[in-house]
Amino acid sequence: MNQPLKVALVSPYDFASPGGVTTHIQNLSVNLEQKGVFTRIFAPVSASPHNSIPNLTPMGTPVPVPIGGSVARISLSVWLADRLRKSIETENFDIVHVHEPFAGALTLGVLSKRLRNKPVIVATFHSFEGSSLYQIVPNKLLQKYFRKLDGRIAVSSSAKSYVSKYLPADYDIIPNGIDIDEILEATPYQNLLDDKINILFVGRLEKRKGLKYLLTSFCDLKWKFPNIRLIIVGAGKMDIESQRILGERNPGDVFMAGPVTHEEKLKYFKTADIFCTPATGQESFGIVLLEAMSAGLPIVASRIDGYQSVLDEKEGLFANVKDPNDLSEKLSRLINDKNMRMQMGKNGREKSQLFSWPIVTEKILGHYLSLTSVLNTGHLRPTD
Repeated sequence: MNQPLKVALVSPYDFASPGGVTTHIQNLSVNLEQKGVFTRIFAPVSASPHNSIPNLTPMGTPVPVPIGGSVARISLSVWLADRLRKSIETENFDIVHVHEPFAGALTLGVLSKRLRNKPVIVATFHSFEGSSLYQIVPNKLLQKYFRKLDGRIAVSSSAKSYVSKYLPADYDIIPNGIDIDEILEATPYQNLLDDKINILFVGRLEKRKGLKYLLTSFCDLKWKFPNIRLIIVGAGKMDIESQRILGERNPGDVFMAGPVTHEEKLKYFKTADIFCTPATGQESFGIVLLEAMSAGLPIVASRIDGYQSVLDEKEGLFANVKDPNDLSEKLSRLINDKNMRMQMGKNGREKSQLFSWPIVTEKILGHYLSLTSVLNTGHLRPTD
């Protein structure tokens, strides 16, 4: 093509707060640019990460909104949605790719009115059970906006199954991507490398991440395996039940890293021997599993749909949800068997390559181009 494809990437979530969707968008932008595509990111921003992201256009300040056991930082400004539409029309984008189209005013704003330059509109659905949006918003209104979409992507079969209950349609399943090579440059924390087996937890300290079940399990295992350590990485305040478990049982060897940068997180992955994620649900994909797999770590994960779409028992073990006893049994197997840890880690590293960003980006770019081809032959989207 004579002119590069121009793609607007729209996030409903605060780009100053690290999260799966914002990380996905930023990596997609970088990889599309490497393929000669012009991209611009539009997102609410509470701080100033745009200094290091030159193609990020801040769209106002987000507000915290409780959603599905978590807190989403989104924009609710209708005025900013108008400004976004004008920016898209002025820059004449070929593709507008909205992520979680019904999660905030920005993404909804793209679909609320017809854009004069008539770009192809694509949406990626990241969420799984947990968001109450689809139960709250009348289906007739959802359908009105939904019909504006030319392309639909779900990050997993779980995400597709969830959104299809409310908005049945054809969806391409294109998973989240990962930089599989950056972990190779990370160095472990030397102060945590000793004779202890390091079990790593990474995630926001929210109830749905299931930390209290891992803490209970770790306290039980510590009697049997004095040479284990639990490393907890993540932002937020530990829930009361988790605090009580630590206070009453005082197992020792629990290292609280707190919030970390992406580079620091990679160093913790490099320091660990086992990765454990006992989330109770509401995970559509589990990007953190891919990060652990790329680091060559064996995994113990709760048996939930979002995790089962990524992991199988060649790379890790599944434990029953909210069951610290089963979690202990699965962790014990890996603690006891170094060869199993090494083989599962090797298998995970190999599988993670299927999710490398160049491969994922090629699939998304193919989705774009297939839609522009269809629309250019006259098979246009339905009119309002």
